[in-house]
Parts: sequence; structure tokens; C-alpha cells
Amino acid sequence: MKNDLKSQLKARCDLLKQFGVGYYFEEKEEVQKMDHSTLLKKVKSKIGNCKLCDLYKNRTNVVFGTGNPNARLMFIGEAPGEDEDIQGEPFVGRAGQLLTKIIENGIGIKRSDVYIANIVKCRPPENRNPKPLEALTCLPFLKSQISIISPEIIVCLGKVALEYLLQRTEPISKVRGKWLEYNQIPVMVTFHPSYLLRNPSAKGDVWTDMKEVMNRLGIPVPKRRNS
Repeated sequence: MKNDLKSQLKARCDLLKQFGVGYYFEEKEEVQKMDHSTLLKKVKSKIGNCKLCDLYKNRTNVVFGTGNPNARLMFIGEAPGEDEDIQGEPFVGRAGQLLTKIIENGIGIKRSDVYIANIVKCRPPENRNPKPLEALTCLPFLKSQISIISPEIIVCLGKVALEYLLQRTEPISKVRGKWLEYNQIPVMVTFHPSYLLRNPSAKGDVWTDMKEVMNRLGIPVPKRRNS
């Protein structure tokens, strides 16, 4: 099984090299000299009508990412859901509405000031977690986005983002609230908004994590959170 997975990944990596995706996250110094918005559009165009994994078979839209191409703060989730698949934009359903509240009412900045993306860009059937081959196939596109945007801080939302971006498998409860790192970018891991919808009592933990993010960004932390 492992050998089969490796062979499939190798085939997909070869295809990604043909797309030229690797350039965007390997040549970081060159990327920083160019317009971020233009570079993101180039990556998006390279994805095109991607069929590198089976997720394309049931998708309505590729959900690339949204927000400020020069964002200081980037949020990374796991995968599009039904609403995201329909609208072609990440985090627009109930979990997305909660994320918007966290950003705007909690952190105190506009949603449009951050950048939001997912580990995979197509909706998995029945909103299941991405399979390893799906996530690893799509990951180079996300890494391209990160390198282009070059955020000051990344927030990983949930265990899927933690596992595939940072290659860590600990439970979120064990690593949240601690500063980790991805390519010298500080990373804060916290609960996914969909988890908060099922477990509202964890909102306090997320607020604690966001205060750490605010402190690192130099954003004043209010004494009381807006409801």
C-alpha cells in the first residue's frame, strides 16, 4: 500500500513540475520582487480545471483562496464544504461565518485584510477529511500561496491543517496555544470553527489563541471580547 501511494505521489509530482508550481515556493526571493496578486492569479490559472486527484469528479468549483494578497495573517483550514463548493470561496458556510466573527469581532480587523485557504481546493464527498493522496497532491499549490503572500503569522484551523502543513499528528488540544513554525513563519494552531459549532465551550480556548496572535502582530487586545 505504501509503495502504491509513493508511486501515485511521484506521478502527481511530475505533473506539478510540468505546471511549474514549484517555482512559486522555491524561488522566494524572486517572488518577493513581484506583485503578489499577479502571482496568485498565475497559480490559480495553473490549477485550472485540475484533475490530479479524484476530488475533481464531484466538485462544482475549485476553491482557491480569498483575501489580501499582502496579508500579515493567513488562516488555513482543511477543505471546502458544500457552500464553499457552490460559491467557489473558502469559509462561507456556518463555520465561515464564525471565522468571520473571530476575525472581525475578536481580532478586530476586516476579513478582507487576511488571507484564507485550505489544504485541498475541492470538496471531499460528504465533507469527509481529505485522504492523504488528495492532501499531498494539492499541498504544493497551498505552499505556493504561502510563499507568495509571505504572511507574518499562519493560523492552522484544525487537525488536517496541522497534519499536512506541519507534518504533526498530535491532537489539537495538545498543541494549541503554542507557537510552532512553518518555513520560519510562526504558526498558531487552534480549533476549527466547525468544531466550535459542536463544542461552544472551546470558544474560550480559541480566543486565548487569537490573543497570542494579536500580541505577536502588535494589535491591541481588548479587555473584553465583543459578542
